[in-house]
Amino acid sequence: MAPSVIGEDLSVEGNVVSKGEVQVEGEIKGDIHCASLVIGDKALIEGGVVADDVIVRGRVVGTVRGQRVTLQSTSHVEGDIFHQSLAIEQGSYFEGKSRRSDDPLADAKTGSKIKSGLGASSNSTSGVGSDDNSSKPPGTTR
Repeated sequence: MAPSVIGEDLSVEGNVVSKGEVQVEGEIKGDIHCASLVIGDKALIEGGVVADDVIVRGRVVGTVRGQRVTLQSTSHVEGDIFHQSLAIEQGSYFEGKSRRSDDPLADAKTGSKIKSGLGASSNSTSGVGSDDNSSKPPGTTR
């Protein structure tokens, strides 16, 4: 069966689910669940990824779960990776935690929500931009 392709000129907002192979060349703002996933070098996924085989050439901002995960030299991943096997090529960008697991898809199979990582740091900047310190002299803290 031929892969389902999300072309370079296509942007999807929402979750994508497939029983087969998906090739992403465009943009997805949402989670993607499939058997096999190839993320093209110009692609962007802002959300969670769940697939048996994941090949990343483009950008992912969110959690990646896969039996076999490959980050190729053009990849840019910001988020945690849960895997059975992980290969990272020289030149890849990876910011997050790597967790080896015998069944990295287990949480996804039981229906738990994938954390996309978008806004995961929003609580760490809760005081930024607020007027809490506006009446205090410079150099003082709360």
